[in-house]
Amino acid sequence: MSIGIVQFGGSNCDLDVLHVLKDVIGVDAELVWYKEEDLSRFDGIVVPGGFSYGDYLRAGAIAARTPVMASIKALAEAGKPVIGICNGFQILTESGLLDGALTTNNYPKFKCESTLLRVETTDTPFTSKFKKGEVVSIPIAHMEGNFYADEATLSKFEDNGQVAFRYVDREGKVTDEANPNGSQENIAGIVSTKKNVLGMMPHPERASEEILGSKDGIRIFESMVEFISKN
Repeated sequence: MSIGIVQFGGSNCDLDVLHVLKDVIGVDAELVWYKEEDLSRFDGIVVPGGFSYGDYLRAGAIAARTPVMASIKALAEAGKPVIGICNGFQILTESGLLDGALTTNNYPKFKCESTLLRVETTDTPFTSKFKKGEVVSIPIAHMEGNFYADEATLSKFEDNGQVAFRYVDREGKVTDEANPNGSQENIAGIVSTKKNVLGMMPHPERASEEILGSKDGIRIFESMVEFISKN
């Protein structure tokens, strides 16, 4: 098993993800530069967080048009798991791998804080180690994390079970106060129609060891590893 972690100019969470996969979980993982055009050797891909190309134009817009994206799309089409975290989520929407868009936070400033998420589905390669309705703690760090989609797309998400995580309060309730960025329907993460592509704004790699204050995030990577091992 081998998982690729894509690096763009401005990525800054790539080494964190590498540490979690290699040193904490114990699987083979490798950093991949954005100019690579053949990722067929990998069983899964992580598009990490950061500020690719300084977030010029729109966050993720330039990275979404780099050579590596064609191969990521091919892997996704073949059913292999792909995770986009924070800026990675923005890149996946900009590239068309996920529906919707990420816009500037309602309060137009960078926010870095712990958030509580409700697990909306366990029927994905990334959430199988959770319980549906479980509330977990995973931090955010973004300025453009306000998820937007039109009503037809939001309805499709609900019908297909594509919402993976929502921002909630400690009781697991969806409230405006629990929403850190204004995302529609408090959406924190979604999956593709085939459910093998996940985009999420919170950073699971920053909640993968007890010393960080939460280990809830590691189960996302563990779910992915388990899915790969069975397929």
